[in-house]
Amino acid sequence: MTQADFNTVLPEFVLAIYAMGALMFGVYTTKDKAAPVILWVTSGLMLALALYIGVRGDNARDAFGGMFIDDPFARFAKVMILTSGAAVMLMSEDYMQRRGLLRFEFPILIVLATVGMMVMVSAADLMTLYMGLELQSLSLYVIAALRRDSPKSTEAGLKYFVLGALSSGLLLYGASLTYGFAGTTQFAGILAVLKDGEVPLGLLFGLVFMLSGMAFKVSAAPFHMWTPDVYEGSPTPVTAFFATAPKVAAMCLIARVIYDAFGSIPGDWGQVLAALSVASMFLGAVAAIGQKDIKRLMAYSSIAHMGFALMGLAAGTAQGVQAMMIYMAIYVTMNVGTFAFIMAMERDGRPVTDIAALNHYAKREPGKALAMLVLMFSLAGVPPMLGFFGKFGVLQAAVDADMVWLALAGAVASVIGAYYYLRIVFFMYFGKENDGIDTNMGAVQWVMLMGVAVIMVVGIANLFGIEPVAAMAAEALVR
Repeated sequence: MTQADFNTVLPEFVLAIYAMGALMFGVYTTKDKAAPVILWVTSGLMLALALYIGVRGDNARDAFGGMFIDDPFARFAKVMILTSGAAVMLMSEDYMQRRGLLRFEFPILIVLATVGMMVMVSAADLMTLYMGLELQSLSLYVIAALRRDSPKSTEAGLKYFVLGALSSGLLLYGASLTYGFAGTTQFAGILAVLKDGEVPLGLLFGLVFMLSGMAFKVSAAPFHMWTPDVYEGSPTPVTAFFATAPKVAAMCLIARVIYDAFGSIPGDWGQVLAALSVASMFLGAVAAIGQKDIKRLMAYSSIAHMGFALMGLAAGTAQGVQAMMIYMAIYVTMNVGTFAFIMAMERDGRPVTDIAALNHYAKREPGKALAMLVLMFSLAGVPPMLGFFGKFGVLQAAVDADMVWLALAGAVASVIGAYYYLRIVFFMYFGKENDGIDTNMGAVQWVMLMGVAVIMVVGIANLFGIEPVAAMAAEALVR
């Protein structure tokens, strides 16, 4: 490893060394008593690295003979991953402490998963891609089953592991086919083979298998079957993490593969992504209607939202990539605020996730109810909330790419999906009287909920500020 290589992978190196050091510190000191300190230090380190990555400049660097690339696209994704991971950890401390779940391994596993995600979005080689993906997945399998005394949590971890292994097998088989027909594992080499002439059928099969494996990671239909049970069974802070950083990493990994390795055949992968997009949008919108558990509802919500993000990629243009990145940034922000509220839902000190428990909540907590109303409207894409502009961007990208039918499908799915978001608002303001819930929020949870609600209302100014950054990132990928 040269000095240039080390400088390129410095953030990942720092996080990996920190994870190993924190693990040894926890093991040889007070173990779980050190968990709050490790959690806060970890969050601070991740935020500091996000700031460092954000100011690194706009030039692209590669390392390890072109197997790892650090460009504006990867940096944009890494900033989202690090900030969302840190936010989820900070607002989860109060929840985990009160339920005896804050073990010192929790922040360390999140750090290791984050390192895997950062490697994923910087992958320029099939081997690098798989290493990052598996590091992330193995860490997530463990934290899904963190609540060892809960059958649902154990089921969530086991189901995620079994189905995750299947998806990894699909991806690995696709990678082996791609290597066999391209003769190289590097994305640039695969792209060169495709530009030389006729596309080998084996490469197309390899692409389809890899897209299937990666679609599992973003819980796109029909590879979504793990999502509702894992979201419901995992501890709520773990569910919040699943709904944010890993989604960004997997979506950006898909973008990296299709443009850096298969960018010369957008007509082939565009059809696959469009099919995944339509299936995800409608399945998520329809299946969520009958849900009574808010965590299962958010699972189907994530499936639908990933369909909209895939619409941007299906357009096959730099505008589509830019729209996807902005959409993911808004989506992650909305989920942080929403899960800050869900973590605080309890009755007599026990977590409550039944949507009906929100009946007449606005009479007891008008401020928090108003914040949730804003977040639900934004998730539904109601103007002038920021979520509307995220959906409008991907719909516009589809229309400009002559995929009007896909944009129309997205509009219909958005209208259907609005029902279950507005249903939560109806319960809060007009539902029947019941025992209700307490929202015993910690200071960080309250700040996250209120802060994100404000961003959804006044964030249009920030949107215009983030657009040039997203455009530069998209142009770095689609070149």
